[in-house]
Amino acid sequence: MTILALSIGSNIDAELNIRAALGALSLEFDNIRNSTTYESQAVGFDGDNFLNLVVLADTDKKLDEVATILKRLEDQLGRDRHQVRFSGRTMDIDIILYGDESGMCCGIELPRPEVTENAYVLQPLSEVLPDAVHPATGMSYLKLWQGYDKSKQQLWAIEADWPAK
Repeated sequence: MTILALSIGSNIDAELNIRAALGALSLEFDNIRNSTTYESQAVGFDGDNFLNLVVLADTDKKLDEVATILKRLEDQLGRDRHQVRFSGRTMDIDIILYGDESGMCCGIELPRPEVTENAYVLQPLSEVLPDAVHPATGMSYLKLWQGYDKSKQQLWAIEADWPAK
């Protein structure tokens, strides 16, 4: 089994869409577990706040199959792929880690650059995989979070009652 790490975010009917996404993910993957859920302001545009979390799962599916499943799930949850890059989302699910894969894999850069760039990805990832090491930096995700400039992006934990935890 491969450990899969997903970054999940929504700012349109976020609680409803995240609950639906977690339910659907539990049908596709094994041993679903998630970080704390964080709320943050939209990055790159003016819009409603986002809810974000990181989900870990075990899978025996190949990376391209996982990507297809996630794209289909985003579409089922109303993702509009004709929107500009920085805009509101009913659902955004990004593969941020797939086992120990590093570099370009199936058209996906792993680990995703967002891991070290965005607090809403790095903080929850450091919570669920604190000792895992980022291959490019050689630092654990917890050390990366501890060194992250937290003044760049504000986020705060919220209470969430998701089906996985």
